[in-house]
Amino acid sequence: MEPFKELIDLFLHLDKHLAEILHQYGTLTYIILFAIIFIETGLVVMPFLPGDSLLFASGALAASTGALNVWLLIGLLFIAAFLGDTVNYFIGKSIGPRVFSRDYRFLKRQYLLQTQAFYEKHGGKTIIFARFIPIIRTFAPFIAGVGTMNYSRFLLYNLVGGFFWIASFLLLGYFFGSIPIIKNNLPLVMLGIIVVSVLPPIIEVLRNKYGKKREQV
Repeated sequence: MEPFKELIDLFLHLDKHLAEILHQYGTLTYIILFAIIFIETGLVVMPFLPGDSLLFASGALAASTGALNVWLLIGLLFIAAFLGDTVNYFIGKSIGPRVFSRDYRFLKRQYLLQTQAFYEKHGGKTIIFARFIPIIRTFAPFIAGVGTMNYSRFLLYNLVGGFFWIASFLLLGYFFGSIPIIKNNLPLVMLGIIVVSVLPPIIEVLRNKYGKKREQV
């Protein structure tokens, strides 16, 4: 139970944890943020890192302290997101369809199937849409690699999706995170970002589940 509480605290108070990291590590904070974004997007076994809220909090911290340059953050973290999805794509291409045969310790077949259904519905644009949806964000490039999407097509979606995801959340944090009402209620804002982010896949799962039930009736 204690690790779960610590995880919740991390998600809801990212601004404070980031401020502590910045105070302790200084400019190395850029490298730490780069690594987190790369790991979340590049390693299919790490889908639960707080990408959206981390970007928002980083932008807010850049605005409030001036110790981080938001434009440098956009450039560096875009590269991290691009490289992460690229690595994930080639992992999927290397492992292939056999990953759907059973559950692995850190690779749930359920998540793969949900992402595949999302991919089949939205096509290549999934790579862009998925950037804004936790879990699916991590599995989408993997599924693209497992499937038949060629790399040149994937590259375009990867570039567009990665840039808009990184830039939008960083700039939202930068321009709105220092507004008093948002700054004083940042844990609620973080919670709101998480809730809004996870709603689309939940709605999709419920729609598929109850849609199948109606068809059977």
